Amino acid sequence: MPASSIPLPFMCHGPPLHTRVGHRRPILSPAGLVARPDGVRAKAYFRQRNVLRHASGHTHGVSSDATTTGRNELASSFEPSRSEGWMMEMAEKLKRDVRILFGTSNDMREKMNLIDVVQRLGIEHLFQEEIGSAMSDIKGSEFTSSSLHEVALWFRLLREHGIWISPDAFSRFKGEDGRFINTGIADEPKGLLSLYNAAHLLIHDEPELEEAISLAKHHLEFMRGEGGLKPPLADQINRALDLPLPRTYKRVETLQYMLEYGQEEGHNVDLLDLAKLEFNLLQHVHLKELRAFSQWWKNIYGYVQLSYARDRAVETYLWSYVVFYEEGLVLPRMIFAKIFALLVTMDDTYDDHATIEESRKLNEAIQRWDESAISLLPEYMKKFYIALLNNFKEFEAQVDVSGQYRVLCIKKEFQKLSAYYLQEVEWSHQNYKPSFKEQVTLSTLSSSMPLLCAITTVGRGDIVTRDAFELATQHNSAVLACGRILRFMNDIAAFKSGRKNKGDATSTVECYMNEHKVTSEEAIARIDSMIEDEWKTLNEVRCEHPQLLPVVQRVMNLAISVPFFYNKRNDAYTSSKYLHKIVESLFVNPIPI
Repeated sequence: MPASSIPLPFMCHGPPLHTRVGHRRPILSPAGLVARPDGVRAKAYFRQRNVLRHASGHTHGVSSDATTTGRNELASSFEPSRSEGWMMEMAEKLKRDVRILFGTSNDMREKMNLIDVVQRLGIEHLFQEEIGSAMSDIKGSEFTSSSLHEVALWFRLLREHGIWISPDAFSRFKGEDGRFINTGIADEPKGLLSLYNAAHLLIHDEPELEEAISLAKHHLEFMRGEGGLKPPLADQINRALDLPLPRTYKRVETLQYMLEYGQEEGHNVDLLDLAKLEFNLLQHVHLKELRAFSQWWKNIYGYVQLSYARDRAVETYLWSYVVFYEEGLVLPRMIFAKIFALLVTMDDTYDDHATIEESRKLNEAIQRWDESAISLLPEYMKKFYIALLNNFKEFEAQVDVSGQYRVLCIKKEFQKLSAYYLQEVEWSHQNYKPSFKEQVTLSTLSSSMPLLCAITTVGRGDIVTRDAFELATQHNSAVLACGRILRFMNDIAAFKSGRKNKGDATSTVECYMNEHKVTSEEAIARIDSMIEDEWKTLNEVRCEHPQLLPVVQRVMNLAISVPFFYNKRNDAYTSSKYLHKIVESLFVNPIPI
């Protein structure tokens, strides 16, 4: 039977703006991470060997009562103390006031502080023109200061916006030997924190900034150990030592900083109120999307009837949300989440269920990408393949005609990913032991990052130029750096947890240990160093392509999503203590106004 003649209840029709995200039967719900009550095993979200690897047989151990509670909370949440109309009206007034504030800030320090606060409060998307103008002024003016905090802030803002500035900016804080002078620096926690965060925007061959990180970290850890630091600075230092600001997911940082900014002397009440209103308004948008995406996933999961596939709608939407959170990016966010869900199902089929012969047939069908290939597949795969073809047709229909070539590119990347998955299955089937270099090369591509980077260009109109599209879709240094960060952090977390699945090839950690005859601790330390090199590459790309910053930043967001889910050697998808509180804060609990 041709695919077009099969009823497809999972297809989402109608204007993209009304296609909002929802959830099937969440393993992760706002009430906590819960196991599915129908007996299908819950699996950790990611694969060890192909980004999406799972821990077979793992369950979260939360009762079915908690499952019901979670679904009820998701359905009835967001009851703001103020009406949405009132919040929108107040937000518009405050936006006008903040624009006036940008226009009347003439002092360089005022402009820098204003940009920094606006960014950390999560409202920079409202003032792109004003920030761009202010950054042009900052770039074009000489800046001198004896304050380590101010110089570091100046340095960080410029590099964050793709403007390369020499590490010589910190030379005034160094002695004749070229090393930082401890006197006057060692007892300045705010300045050290700013230096530590700014220096993490280093590129290759900048030993001065590596020294700055080491120096600042040493003194901050000493201060923390002494116990003399006070909130909110103490909290900011703790977070930065765990994860430096340039690698922190901004929406989570915003939740923290809104509480802290109100404690700062001389804080601007209008900025803080606008941040709270905007967060609540966007939260309402995101929760509606989450519900709609959940329904899409519920329908498609029920249609394909692959009980071994992971049932993870909230986690999938959360990943998309890390890349795109702005209200005007509904379509890119939805397409990203849906393709993510489809590749998870494909991944689980290769990794945990299909025989080697079935895997080869699946890849052959995906390479053909045609309804005539349905007959190649075993019966249980056919509905998934039909769903795959029809959803990509839907994506083509949702974007402008001028942007349909981007969907074609994503389809090709999906086909490549299938081939990478099959190659790993072949290695496992043959008991092949790749070299570390071979393993990194293949597993970087099978990490799915090349596909995910390509998806960030879809549905975004003219803001994605041809040059920007090529940067995100070619297997260049930026895309491969994202892939290696994901691969390495995923493999370390999997190795630490002891996960191993039937389709798993040897991990990069195991390859390095075997090839260099070292302990796991030594291998992980070396791989950690490689991860740092990849961050330098990404920082370099940002400064090399400032004109492509809108696309480069989405690639950076993908890199930032990795420590968001894999920090502290953990896979956040298996830790209810980590994600469920964040989900509640991001999607369920409004900020008190």
